[in-house]
Amino acid sequence: MKTYISKVGLELAIPLAGLFVGLGSLMVYKGLWAGVGIILVVSLLILHLFMTTRYKLDKNTLNIQSGFFFHKEIPIASIKKIIETRNPISSPALSLDRIELVYNRFDSVLLSPEDKMDFIADLLHQNPDIEVRLKRV
Repeated sequence: MKTYISKVGLELAIPLAGLFVGLGSLMVYKGLWAGVGIILVVSLLILHLFMTTRYKLDKNTLNIQSGFFFHKEIPIASIKKIIETRNPISSPALSLDRIELVYNRFDSVLLSPEDKMDFIADLLHQNPDIEVRLKRV
């Protein structure tokens, strides 16, 4: 089994950190300690998400794990296409440098493996019929 961690993009991490530090500072300044507690809990949940988002390839399956709430298993044989994208829609991807996996008939998921090319090569090794569309600069 090979595990790929999600790439963490500064375009997502910096605004989130700025938002929580700013709100937390404002709450402390105003003495709103319940608000500080809420911000702390939400920050810890997001930190957990950042630390646990990963993609595991085993013999026939891609397992996607992101935080406490998102877990998906995709048979590698069902993957039809891999498309490079910067789609900002919510997904188990911590960067906007993403790939979209199209699988089954109409399903898709957005991922952002840190080593995108190695990840794609491993998928192609198990399913050489996957169509790959990468943007070249």
